[in-house]
Amino acid sequence: MRALLVRLALEAGRVVTVGALVDAVWSDGGPADPGHALQALVSRLRGVLPKPASLRAAPGGYRLEVPAESVDMCQFEQLAREGRHALRSGDHGSAEECLRGALALWRADPFPGLDGAVVSAQAARLAELRLSVLEDQLEAELPVRGADLVADAEALAAANPLRERCHALLINALQADGRGAEALAAFERMRQRLADELGVDPGPELRRAHLAALRADSPRPGGNLKALLGGLIGREGEQQQIARRLASGRLVTLIGPGGVGKTRLAIAVAGQTPTPGGVWLVELAAAAKPADVVHAVVAALDLRETGVRHQAPAARLAEALGGRDVLLVLDNCEQVVDAVARLAHELLGRCPRLRILATSREPLGVTGELLVPVLPLDVDTAVQLFTERARAVRPGFLVDEGNAGQVAEVCRRLDGLPLAIELCAARLRTMPLSTVMERLNDRFALLGEGSRTSIPRHQTLSAVVAWSWDLLTGEERAAAQRLAVFRGGFTAEAARSLQVHPGPLVDKSLLQFDGSRYRMLETVREYVLGASHDGEAARDLHAAYFLELATRAAPGLRGQQQLSWLDQLNPERDNFNAALEHACAAGDADTATRLAAALGHFWAIHGEHLLAADRLLAALRVPGPSCADSRAAATGAYLFHAVLIADSARVKSAGDDLQVTDPLAAALLAIANGDNADALAALTPDPRDAWKRGMFGLVRSFVHFNEGDFAAAQRDLQHSGDGFRDAGDRWGLATALTYLAVASVCGGDVEDGGRAIAEAVSVAGELRSDGYQRVWSAVIRLGCGDLDRARTELLDLIDVVSGVSAAMAGLALADLARHAGDLEQAEHWLQRMSKRADPDDAMVQAMVCAGRGQLALDKGALEDARSCLCRAFVLGRDAPDMGMVAVSGVGLAALRLRRADPETAAELLGAVWCWGTLACSLDAARLARELRASLGERAYTRAYDRGRGLDRGGALALIEAQTRRR
Repeated sequence: MRALLVRLALEAGRVVTVGALVDAVWSDGGPADPGHALQALVSRLRGVLPKPASLRAAPGGYRLEVPAESVDMCQFEQLAREGRHALRSGDHGSAEECLRGALALWRADPFPGLDGAVVSAQAARLAELRLSVLEDQLEAELPVRGADLVADAEALAAANPLRERCHALLINALQADGRGAEALAAFERMRQRLADELGVDPGPELRRAHLAALRADSPRPGGNLKALLGGLIGREGEQQQIARRLASGRLVTLIGPGGVGKTRLAIAVAGQTPTPGGVWLVELAAAAKPADVVHAVVAALDLRETGVRHQAPAARLAEALGGRDVLLVLDNCEQVVDAVARLAHELLGRCPRLRILATSREPLGVTGELLVPVLPLDVDTAVQLFTERARAVRPGFLVDEGNAGQVAEVCRRLDGLPLAIELCAARLRTMPLSTVMERLNDRFALLGEGSRTSIPRHQTLSAVVAWSWDLLTGEERAAAQRLAVFRGGFTAEAARSLQVHPGPLVDKSLLQFDGSRYRMLETVREYVLGASHDGEAARDLHAAYFLELATRAAPGLRGQQQLSWLDQLNPERDNFNAALEHACAAGDADTATRLAAALGHFWAIHGEHLLAADRLLAALRVPGPSCADSRAAATGAYLFHAVLIADSARVKSAGDDLQVTDPLAAALLAIANGDNADALAALTPDPRDAWKRGMFGLVRSFVHFNEGDFAAAQRDLQHSGDGFRDAGDRWGLATALTYLAVASVCGGDVEDGGRAIAEAVSVAGELRSDGYQRVWSAVIRLGCGDLDRARTELLDLIDVVSGVSAAMAGLALADLARHAGDLEQAEHWLQRMSKRADPDDAMVQAMVCAGRGQLALDKGALEDARSCLCRAFVLGRDAPDMGMVAVSGVGLAALRLRRADPETAAELLGAVWCWGTLACSLDAARLARELRASLGERAYTRAYDRGRGLDRGGALALIEAQTRRR
């Protein structure tokens, strides 16, 4: 009867023939009349079934009418399928739940005591499926508790000596447990076994596990996460919970009181989270205002733009992250929680594969946020932490029967907060435990719950720091007060400039040291600053040190030591900003102008042209005496950045704050005011200094570009490149080569342009900022007719570049789609540009308008086209950016053709060539073909030459006149 039920259940809901049932029940020879015998057996089975009617006779056989979920085999198969699907989708939490449920249904080997071909085949199939489920479960659990799975993986591999996936999982588990050598040995044993017994090489999965083990000690692809110094005591449960939440959600926030260990816990989990695009730690402790948040993220990801336009940092960040699988760790969010929430919401909406792990004292309040409360340590774990930290300052310290109660009481009274415990343990270097107990007598009440209306750092953590502060000597307090003026950490050399030795404060956990830089916990720093009645002297010394560093670095940033200086200066961005802010606030015009002038090229290398212009102008506006040379240098740097962002209005508003005394500044001011002749006159003759020669040639080329004189631009840019090359300035050389490539192609020298842009990409790559050059390379290919390769390169770049580079790439892809007849795809690229464009960036907005105008023309929406093209023209004219004037002019000419005025269209096209920037324009080439077909060659040439014969003023007037026509 069991055999009959099993055979029917194997095909629940389907008819099983009489012959198949007879074979299943009497496999070794049946009764003389098997049909009647089967009928009798069916009757008996109906008698024991909960629902006898579920076993029904059917033509040719019988059917067991029960739902699949009531058959444990079907349940097992369904859960196995769901678990496998969740695993392949990256949802490890759901996969683990399904697979665990499947295995819970498995009580013993299937169908014990039964035989027959069908049952035996099904038993073998289910055994194989169970083994796959075991493997899937191991794979699902590896990211969360890989180090704990070695024993299970070893047992599975031992039971299946030739099954490659079992051994691959064993290798992965060993690697997760930090047993890299054993992982490699396990692979070698399996490789040898496969060769000896089967004569085959390891398959792909086993090779991948081996490769991962080989690469385990290499840097992860991307990211800036550093290993924790010192182990993480306790927190195993929290680590597993956070890992599960990261596997099922995209925003996970660790919340808890200050000093509870959220940062260390986040770093520990992030370091074990598989992330192809890298794990990036963003330390927001130095964020003094909401606007600092996005800049901190941009700086942490080292996003720089060697371009000439500005884009909002948030948009640049979203462009850079794009579709990459990245984990951002946003640390210390509470003081700027609203700004972090807005940024997280924006980035998660734009970047579908981004995950964020945040630490904060309160939730971010973003839809989809998963919270993980980080609670204080329990007493036993807190005692373990206290003991380890105490041994670091007093070797040989033990917790025994004599002091165990005291240590436990200290940990209880400190609420199990790790920071408070570490600070307390540090005191054992200078006082006995009994004295520590006495000093805690009046402190417990201060460690109560804080209020939202209290100081930004909640009272609990403030009380911990206050207690530690009371235990410091006067000399130690003075040292802490001086070191608190640093933002974002400092070096030993910087500490010496304030006449402070940081070692004692490291011993007492008031400072962290990562092997190269010291960092004061921001909570401690804020308390120390609040307790300091006069920090001006320390701030003055701080500003003096960073002024000296910036001044010393400035020549090197323009020369052969550029890369090494960048490595030294990049970590000090927050300190440079703090020093400049202090100098401006204190009314120290001399320090402000000297520091801003020294940092001008540093900001240029990082593509921070708008930010640099703001800072330089703020320094120039500080009243009071200042060094004339520094003021002149700051003026020149300000004008350079203002010209690069094409913001003539900003320059005009500066007025009397500018001190123009050198030729370069005079030329830049003339360019901003539209006086090209004065600009060229100011830049003659060339200076002897190589770097200045490079700058002179570069700035002269700006004039030639606006005049459409590409031969002159080529000469000056070659000269500029030679100067920057001789000086050793990679940023200057990459910039000169990029513009040289554009000038060459526009002037008809395609081969020279290709060589120039290839070298520009190589040079910019040394600065880890070659996106702008690579986009120009693709645009040049487009103009030369290599459309397929241009499209491929642009698609590769669109998700990794930002700012003007992203706008150029998006516009080029839209153009390619339009000219291929795919207007829907063109609309996609233009919508993407519009969503990510900074509304305050006039040049990017002009690109969007020009692209939308051309698309409207192709759609036949002539009024929309006119509106967009007129807006693009005005933005280009006012910048001034004559390249945009030319692009909008081509569009307006095409509009005249659509309005049945081909003669004016041809004249406009000729006028546009006053700026000669159409070599890469698919629209100009198409319009010329259409006009020749419409007018005939002779009439077209006559009208075209009439426009081309105009001077720049006449050409501009002709184009502007079209903006007033319908």
